[in-house]
Amino acid sequence: MRILLDENLPRKLKQAFPGHLVTTVGEMVWAGKKNGELLKLAEEVFEVLVTVDKSIQYQQNFTNRQLILVTLIVAHNQISYLLPLIPRVLKELQVAIPGQVINVGSP
Repeated sequence: MRILLDENLPRKLKQAFPGHLVTTVGEMVWAGKKNGELLKLAEEVFEVLVTVDKSIQYQQNFTNRQLILVTLIVAHNQISYLLPLIPRVLKELQVAIPGQVINVGSP
């Protein structure tokens, strides 16, 4: 899968998705884009957007989107908080469909 990491996530998180093509918003030179514009750009290139922005799913309609949104629910966006969630994210992505919103938090 082609996965886009939102600008609020550390670059090191890319390594947690073996076998997937992972790029950051910064690498795409999309930093600072508003959520609607970012989603439109992302769905033309990527299948998944991973973020810690809990509000995006309420501000945007994902029903007809060609993108899966994964929101990581964590206290801090540091790699040590994020890495434990990735196995569950990868499992969820195996059955996810475009337009789906997946929230993954600490058990």
